[in-house]
Amino acid sequence: MSLTELVLDIPQNQMTGIFGQFDSFMKKIERSFHVSIVVRDEHVKIIGEPSGTDRASKVIKQLEELAKRGSDITEQNVNYAISLVMDSEKITISDIDREIICHTINGKPVKPKTLGQKEYVDFIKKNMIVFGVGPAGTGKTYLAMAMAITAFKNEEVGRIILTRPAIEAGEKLGFLPGDLQSKVDPYLRPLYDALYQIMGAESFQRNMEKGLIEVAPLAYMRGRTLDNSFIILDEAQNTTPAQMKMFLTRIGFGSKAVITGDLTQKDLAPGTKSGLDVALKVLNKIEGIGISNLTSKDVVRHPLVQEIVKAYDEYENKKAAKTAKRKAVSNG
Repeated sequence: MSLTELVLDIPQNQMTGIFGQFDSFMKKIERSFHVSIVVRDEHVKIIGEPSGTDRASKVIKQLEELAKRGSDITEQNVNYAISLVMDSEKITISDIDREIICHTINGKPVKPKTLGQKEYVDFIKKNMIVFGVGPAGTGKTYLAMAMAITAFKNEEVGRIILTRPAIEAGEKLGFLPGDLQSKVDPYLRPLYDALYQIMGAESFQRNMEKGLIEVAPLAYMRGRTLDNSFIILDEAQNTTPAQMKMFLTRIGFGSKAVITGDLTQKDLAPGTKSGLDVALKVLNKIEGIGISNLTSKDVVRHPLVQEIVKAYDEYENKKAAKTAKRKAVSNG
């Protein structure tokens, strides 16, 4: 097949952000679509087979749109723009990047970065209860926290309640020193971290003292009715079916609940059913409940984390296939 050339005109002041350090972003695009990219002043020439040059130009145009808007372009943006073009998605990364949920205490915008994250945020807006299920690094808790703080600041809810089951992650920590709060704080630390980053330590402490923000282990929810609240249940894969039912039946009028979890990282005792597993089967057809399934494509941490998640997924799938094959042989 004959080679074709496509020429894009990109302003000089946007080149650095679009090209990345040492042209790393362009090199990634070249490898992904088997093209050569040559720069002459403000002209970017893409050389390769027609399908490759067309796709590469679409990715560069998406990155240019981000740069025009003043957004910092990251490796994750480039990877995701490439995957959207490869999957022939009509939505672009610049479409996803438009929506800002809130700003951190340092002024950094918090926004969805992938199609899955955008769907997750839209579900939270539209539904009373949302399940956010997916691997580590997909922003399940962080985005839910941003939505909760935004709803609180806009006076859509009167308080924020954050909870998670107090279960050790695969290791026994023994008796912890201090009062009850000191004992449960280590389990709730990820929730505190997100709150500090978005709201700021001073604002968080002030609202916590007033009882407007509550961070507590799941066991504290029993017997309560939670009205006019934004409630987040984190690490829901570590709940038992009874705990999950107890939590879901706490939700009162004017409240919204987001339940997040990673079904591949359960710390329950062997043989114990996960409350998240059961809830997803029991509640999947009820109106007003949204289920957002995030995948390795939605991982927004270091690109290596995405590769780790993919590798584990492949390993688990192969393991499950071998187990099914052995069962079929023994039953046959």
